[in-house]
Amino acid sequence: MDTKFLLSILVKNEAGVLTRVSSLFSRRGFNIDSLSVGETESGKISRITISAKGDDYVKEQIVKQLRKLHDVITVELMDLDSTVIRELLLVKVASKKGELSDIMHAMNIFRASVVDLSPASVTLELTGQSSKIDAFIEFLKPYGIIELCRTGITAIGRGDYILKNVKEND
Repeated sequence: MDTKFLLSILVKNEAGVLTRVSSLFSRRGFNIDSLSVGETESGKISRITISAKGDDYVKEQIVKQLRKLHDVITVELMDLDSTVIRELLLVKVASKKGELSDIMHAMNIFRASVVDLSPASVTLELTGQSSKIDAFIEFLKPYGIIELCRTGITAIGRGDYILKNVKEND
């Protein structure tokens, strides 16, 4: 049975690393639902967060194959119950006369922020779980979404749950 899983990967911050990681998925016919990458507290290391679906065999194979890449420092299947997961949304919505107050009311309920306002549109920023992002988008559709971009999810362990910066051996 395919289930959603989340991988956190620490890699060397070098050219071509993301290509090697993502091509590992494509060569094996596995789809990536979401991918985000950025530098860590050390500029020499980047953290990749990948969301995908698969059964236990798929998860095991992906982790084993990722650990074989020379750029990979550590790979971990995140425990979803012990992980803070967030996504960022920027969305530009048409602001027709008389509708802006409804949009602003929803913005307050969803805890979004205005990042740009013009006579023709309002651009909003929202962070949260993907389900919250999806609900906000659905609410805004009738008002006319002009443009939208999502970062994909990123995640970090709760409390003492830390992704260790240690080269793993198989």
